[in-house]
Amino acid sequence: MTTTDSALPDTALPDTGLPDTADTSSPAALASVVPNVADAQLEREILRRRTFAIISHPDAGKTTITEKLLLYGGAIQQAGSVTAREGMRHTTSDWMSIEQQRGISISSSALTFEYAGRHINLLDTPGHQDFSEDTYRTLTAADSALMVLDAARGVQAQTEKLFAVCRNRGIPILTFINKMDRPAVDPFELLEQVESTLGIAAIPLTWPIGDGPDFKGVYDLQAKQVLVFERTARGKQRAPVQVAGLHDPELHRLVGADLAAKLRQDVELIEGAMDAFDQNAFLSGELTPVFFGSAMNNFGVEHFLSRFVDLAPPPGPTETNLGERDPEAPFAGFIFKLQANMSKAHRDRTAYMRVMSGHFARGMDVTHTRTGRKLRLSQAHTLFAQDREKVEDAYPGDIVGLVNPGVFQIGDVISLDARLHLPGFPRFTPETFATLSLRDVGKRKAFMKGLTQLAEEGVVQVFYPTDGARDPYLGAVGPLQFEVFQARLAEEYSVEVEMHLTSYELVRWLAGDTASVARFARHVEDDQGRPVMLFRSSYDLDYTQQQHPEIEFLPLPKDLTRV
Repeated sequence: MTTTDSALPDTALPDTGLPDTADTSSPAALASVVPNVADAQLEREILRRRTFAIISHPDAGKTTITEKLLLYGGAIQQAGSVTAREGMRHTTSDWMSIEQQRGISISSSALTFEYAGRHINLLDTPGHQDFSEDTYRTLTAADSALMVLDAARGVQAQTEKLFAVCRNRGIPILTFINKMDRPAVDPFELLEQVESTLGIAAIPLTWPIGDGPDFKGVYDLQAKQVLVFERTARGKQRAPVQVAGLHDPELHRLVGADLAAKLRQDVELIEGAMDAFDQNAFLSGELTPVFFGSAMNNFGVEHFLSRFVDLAPPPGPTETNLGERDPEAPFAGFIFKLQANMSKAHRDRTAYMRVMSGHFARGMDVTHTRTGRKLRLSQAHTLFAQDREKVEDAYPGDIVGLVNPGVFQIGDVISLDARLHLPGFPRFTPETFATLSLRDVGKRKAFMKGLTQLAEEGVVQVFYPTDGARDPYLGAVGPLQFEVFQARLAEEYSVEVEMHLTSYELVRWLAGDTASVARFARHVEDDQGRPVMLFRSSYDLDYTQQQHPEIEFLPLPKDLTRV
């Protein structure tokens, strides 16, 4: 038996063929070494990147494991606080006031850190189904996903939906079965549930030793090591770990005779009856490697992180209108998220850009391909939740924040090639609708600014009456979006509004000969001026379709992708 701290050795990176003494501090310095050294630098940086999103059902512990990955990645010194920011104890990725008050994630966050020689881009996503659209869009920027399951509940409804999106995109999925420090379903039953519910092979790479208050640690099935953890005060610090062999005499002292005997029986069954882990099957989406642990107590988190950097893929090609774009092609990036008022110090709008190919350098001249407008990307910064620092260089897989003066829309491409575009980005059809009225008419200018900016983010969809009424309809996937919209209007724009749910349940965009729709009271327009109609029931929709065969009734405009 040996005792070790939480530090792990760096994993070797591929050889770039550069001299050991070469100055690789910048692309310019690299170019002076050998003619193709810039290409070698780009290849090396691509291979270092790991960009992944975390998905789960609400309350599975997604935000907690995000914090603990940051803790073990060295990005924060204490769970719940940002490095060098004394007094902050709320979750790093949940930076909005309403997130901190409600204890839920309602907006995606980008967080970056270095670990074992890899550059990690972690995309934390909302778990609540009312914010699924934000999650689905964020998944377009990820190369892999971590699926977090509650050990007492297994696969839940929202997890199934997000898993399906990852599978449709061909993203490899790793699984972390969390909350083993609480009474849990039998691990074999959990694996069976993953396989039967999600239709994917589940191969454990670690195995839990006990559960609930008896949860002692995990067994690494590949390294054949027992990792026994020690609890720390509220899990704020890294958990000390002791390492032993499966047949080490000290194992009885560490975990007890009963748990040691059960572990040996379980391992014998796994090794005799289960298939071995296959990296190619994982990358092709046929298999998910499974890890067990407790994010709250830090059990198994660092071990997962140390394996993740080897298992997860670096950035790959992106599907575009010109075919697959290789990450080594000249620079291009796409906007997958907009966010207003991330920082009270700036009060500006941020566009989240994923670099999909080439080398990004601050101040470079590019084309905004939707409009053909030339842009100079001088206002670029890295993202760590709401905190920002200027970024000089970025590579495929990296997430860069761009100051948005109202130019960018979700799905936009910024590129050296003006012809480049992406397929339509995911958008949900609203299922619940509300009207709103301004309490102080003197704040209408601030109200319209907030309405426009929050609608750009996708917090709600806005529909404007065509009968001259001033106040719009809001559409959302779920009512929690309305609460967020109302709270953010008040906090970020100092605007109070009253909201009232309507009886409308369906919305359809109209195409074809729409001249006859003007007489309908439920005729509205979206924020792009496209004709839309609201319906109270499917019967109402069916009847209107029968009466107006000259009109197409679409769940989304033709230029958008429906989820």
